[in-house]
Amino acid sequence: MSSQLIVCFGEMLIDFVPHVSGVSLAESTGFLKAPGGAPANVACAITKLGGSSAFVGKFGDDEFGHMLVNILKQNNVKTEGVCFDNHARTALAFVTLKKNGEREFMFYRNPSADMLLKDSELNMGLIKQAKIFHYGSISLISEPCRSAHMAALKAAKDAGVLLSYDPNVRLPLWPSQDAARDGIKSIWNHADLIKVSDDEVNFLTKGGDAEKDDVVMSLWHDNLKLLLVTYGAKGCGYFTKKFKGRVPGFSVKTIDTTGAGDAFVGSFLVSVAKDANIFNDEGKLKEALIFSNACGAICTTQKGAIPALPPPDKVQELIKSNAK
Repeated sequence: MSSQLIVCFGEMLIDFVPHVSGVSLAESTGFLKAPGGAPANVACAITKLGGSSAFVGKFGDDEFGHMLVNILKQNNVKTEGVCFDNHARTALAFVTLKKNGEREFMFYRNPSADMLLKDSELNMGLIKQAKIFHYGSISLISEPCRSAHMAALKAAKDAGVLLSYDPNVRLPLWPSQDAARDGIKSIWNHADLIKVSDDEVNFLTKGGDAEKDDVVMSLWHDNLKLLLVTYGAKGCGYFTKKFKGRVPGFSVKTIDTTGAGDAFVGSFLVSVAKDANIFNDEGKLKEALIFSNACGAICTTQKGAIPALPPPDKVQELIKSNAK
C-alpha cells in the first residue's frame, strides 16, 4: 500500500460542539468533544475507505494531544510524522451548529502546538515516499509552521509527489481578509489538484459567482490537473484541461456539516491514489466524484467529523438507493 500512501499535513485539534443544535456558544449548556482539523479528517476518511494515509503535524504534550494521536492510530493512520511540544497546548475550537447545520467557529490557539512545527522536525522520508501530499492553508498563517509547510511542499514536489490543496478558509484565524486571500494564493500555483467550496470561490474571486464557469476558471493555473468545486447538497463541479462538468449531490437529513468537505476530499484522493489516469478519463472521474459526493452527504448526518466518516458499504448503499 505504500505506493498509494497519502500524506496529510497540517492541524489536528478538538472541536467542542454544543449538545443541542441551533444555539449560540453562550446559550449552550454542554459540549461534545470531537476530534477535528481538516488534514486529520482527510487522513481518517482515507483509511476508513481502505486507503493508506499518514499525518504530519504537531501536538501539545498534553492529555488532548495524546488523545488525538491515539485516535489517528485507532483509525490506522500512520503517525511517524507526528511530534509533540512541551511548551504549547493542543489547539481547541468551539463550533456552533446553526439551525441549518452550518457552522460558526471560535478558536483557542495562541499559539497552539500545531503552529510551532519547525522544518527540522519534519519526517522528510515519509513525505517523499507518498503518492499524494495533501495540505490546507491554516498552516500558512504564522511562523515557524509556514516555513515547515513550504519545506514539506518542496520536498514532495521534488520527489515527484502529486500535490493536493484544499484551502479550507477559516477567516477568524487570519489577520484580515486580504491576508487570507494573499496567503492562500501564495502557494496556489504549486498544486496539481485543488478543491474549493462555492463560498471559497466567492471569497477568493472577491464576490464572483461560483455557478459561473468563467469565475471558477479565473482560479485555474497552467500546472493544474484538476479543479474541483463543491456546492454542498447540490454536488460538485470539475474542471480539467480537456473537459468540465457537474455531478449531482445526495439528499440526506443534515445534522452537522463539519467534515463533509474532508470526507469528499479523502474519498477522492483514494480514487486518485489507485489510478492517476483519472484526470484524463471523464467517465472514471465522474464515477469517483459520485462516490465522493455520497461520502460528503453521509458525513453530515451525525455530529463530529471523524466519527461521521462513512465506510465503503454505507456509501454504496446511498448510491444504490439514489439510483432507484
